[in-house]
Amino acid sequence: MSVFKLTKEHLDVLEEKKLKSNPKLIEKIVRNDEFYSLDQKDMQYFLRVADVLYRQGKAIISDKEYDEKENWYNENHPESHLSDVVQSDLKAIGKTIKLPQKMLSTDKAYSKKEVEKWLDRILKAALNLNISRDEIIIRVTPKLDGYAAYDDGSILYTRGDGLNGQDITRAFERGLKVSGNGQRGLGPGEIVINKYYFEKNLSKYFENSRNIQAAIIAEKNVDFKIKKAINDGACVFYPFSLIENWTGNYKELLNDFENIVGEIWDAVPYDVDGVILESTDPKIKEYMGATRKFHRWQLAFKRNEEAAEVEVVSVTPQTSRTGRVTPVAELVPTRISGATISRATVHNYQMVKSTGVGPGAVLRVVRSGLVIPKIEEVIKPVKPQLPDSCPSCQSHLIWESDHLICPNKSDCPAQRENTLVYFFKTLGNNDGFGPKNIEKLTNLGVKHIHDVYNIKEHQFASYGFGEKTSKNLFKQLQASRNIEIEDWRFLSAFGVSRLGGGNCEKLLQNYSLTELFQANIDDIEKLDGFAQVSAEAIVEGLANIKEEFFKVYALGFNLSITPNLSEQDNSSSPIAGATIVFTGTMLKGSRGDMEKHAKSLGAKVAKSVTGKTTYLVAGTKVGETKINGAKDKGVQVLSEQEYINLIS
Repeated sequence: MSVFKLTKEHLDVLEEKKLKSNPKLIEKIVRNDEFYSLDQKDMQYFLRVADVLYRQGKAIISDKEYDEKENWYNENHPESHLSDVVQSDLKAIGKTIKLPQKMLSTDKAYSKKEVEKWLDRILKAALNLNISRDEIIIRVTPKLDGYAAYDDGSILYTRGDGLNGQDITRAFERGLKVSGNGQRGLGPGEIVINKYYFEKNLSKYFENSRNIQAAIIAEKNVDFKIKKAINDGACVFYPFSLIENWTGNYKELLNDFENIVGEIWDAVPYDVDGVILESTDPKIKEYMGATRKFHRWQLAFKRNEEAAEVEVVSVTPQTSRTGRVTPVAELVPTRISGATISRATVHNYQMVKSTGVGPGAVLRVVRSGLVIPKIEEVIKPVKPQLPDSCPSCQSHLIWESDHLICPNKSDCPAQRENTLVYFFKTLGNNDGFGPKNIEKLTNLGVKHIHDVYNIKEHQFASYGFGEKTSKNLFKQLQASRNIEIEDWRFLSAFGVSRLGGGNCEKLLQNYSLTELFQANIDDIEKLDGFAQVSAEAIVEGLANIKEEFFKVYALGFNLSITPNLSEQDNSSSPIAGATIVFTGTMLKGSRGDMEKHAKSLGAKVAKSVTGKTTYLVAGTKVGETKINGAKDKGVQVLSEQEYINLIS
């Protein structure tokens, strides 16, 4: 029997919430786990106390224990509206109003085996819908530990009971922003605070971040320190639609489960208490539906964790296949939950810099049910050591957001395979050079893009490919050079930091492909949409790929040239300056060709409808929801023929 006693801090919270009626019962339940023998009223009292203490950062039982007790109670007392009792203090914020869309809870899993059972149900649904297993895509996102809310563009609602919430739009009126300078009206999300900002600036005044989240939406005046955090952009509303994610086939997820979950768990600088897994197929979602509480096509994976204080021996930089340099903390070997932990991955070098992770630092490290060690807190910080050069190729590192990046895409051994995969994927005009074939070639010594194009048909056989495959691969390389592609897509395929398709197109409206390599930081910074940091990263990235770029360029690709802005005369174009979104299946040409033509007429082409969209051009097979949503935002909807008439 374990010893448990409520502390003074526990009792102070219960007194403030008027829940101090029977603390000895709480201690007895936690010590002896007598919850299941209680009467209904005492069960409610215990769950209410456990929820309140959790929200104040003083949890008395684990997430898993709470979920098990709550689920058991709901199954055995379905007539009781438990959420009305448990979260009654959250419901006292303001007048109850109906949510624009249901915000259901998420079913939970605590082991990979439970995740596999959930995936089995997804597979059965796909089988019944005649959907191939190869087409089953799963999206994995961080499960933010914030304050759930829904933003319809004019009102911000609390989640409430999932059907009705309260109006807390005052949070935006106080200066709260959407994460990443996103637009309002993106639906469900969470109010969160940057955990590093909290630790550095607010932890001495507030016990935990949940106090901040509640204060942001409180009716009374906001503490000036919280107001400053809002103004500094540390507090944001993070819509789920914008959140970092991993998306791929369910087999990839199972095969690399620990790494994928670990990467997504640490993908955002906010408190996270799990990851969300969900099927992306609309047919599967509709078929599986939902219970009264949660969607069947969605699952939250959480961890059981034990912790220990561990000293850092050193911090080792490791370059990933994407060019990010990840800091790995080498630790004094410490036994946690039956396993010896000797290293842990730090989120990024911004964390190393801001929290003081280095030789001699003392960390609180947790070991999860996945066995992946995770740094939860820096107890004793030290002066950090930051690398200047890539450990794989010794190139000078550059900062990109919170990460140190190796910009040497073409010649860095750690990045070679990913560089080749990215090039052929971005080009998108051949089918033979996917990840498996690229991996095979790089393992046999093929290093660069131009090396691949110089492979002869008979040489593929020496790399272990069959006669028919060798012939097809050689033909694919020829096709890749002969099929017309945009020059901006060709440039983007080299994977330079800050040079996605949009930025490439902007640059090539001002420079030719070959001229661009002569541009300096000042030249690029003068262009619309390029800040100094981006200009510096682009110039350095172009310098790193220059030699490889011109070797590939000399192979003779069929490139369509982006019109130079100075040569364009769109003064008479009816869509000059308009923002257009094309959707659905077009009958008189491909959507890509229409987008390209619209750009030549001076229009901006976007992929999603916002309040700034001028026209939504709808082909066939477009749902009413999308069309009505555009109209609600004041966007003019045109059929394909109406659009053609307009530009004619």
